[in-house]
Amino acid sequence: MIVQCERCHARYHYDEDRFGGKASKKLRCSKCRSIFEVINTRSYESQPPVRPIVPDATRTRRSSGTGSGGSPASEARPAAAPSPVPLPTPTPIRRPAARSELKLPADRKMSLAVIAGPDAGRIFQIEKPRVVIGREDVDLALDDPELSRQHAALEVRGEEVTLCDLGSTNGTLVSDQAVDEATIENQTEFTVGGSTLMLIVTSA
Repeated sequence: MIVQCERCHARYHYDEDRFGGKASKKLRCSKCRSIFEVINTRSYESQPPVRPIVPDATRTRRSSGTGSGGSPASEARPAAAPSPVPLPTPTPIRRPAARSELKLPADRKMSLAVIAGPDAGRIFQIEKPRVVIGREDVDLALDDPELSRQHAALEVRGEEVTLCDLGSTNGTLVSDQAVDEATIENQTEFTVGGSTLMLIVTSA
């Protein structure tokens, strides 16, 4: 599932299995460091509806008889049924907005500068909306033994740039926090393997 920070609107990919059966979980945004709550949609959808409990109002009356003192026994009256229990108001579920198609911005140039690692000093021009970073068979190949073969990818949707980890061995970090997916901006630094890169956005 895709979750979004309530403060800076950074989006991340979060595995629903990590809720551990809990209805919600608090996460810390790796970008602005604020804490926000994420609702476990699986937990909510799997819960059975709550039904009001109404006891049977037609109890069997106790038959008339004679008590030990010879006086007629009093007749039992059925108990008054309590008011129905109202159903709880369901918590609204935040669903991620549909993503726009991948495309480069018309009035911006984007590039990646390697600022640390074996290829420090190199600058790569981003010429298509999805760029895969890694060691082999990728769009941006780095001479870094700590990189996975296909380590991470940049996805460009106009002005929005998303960094996605591709199941790498050593992970992808933004602000020293491991991320599965994060929105990055101009001059945002991120680490893949033993290399640190910076996104650079300039006017066309």
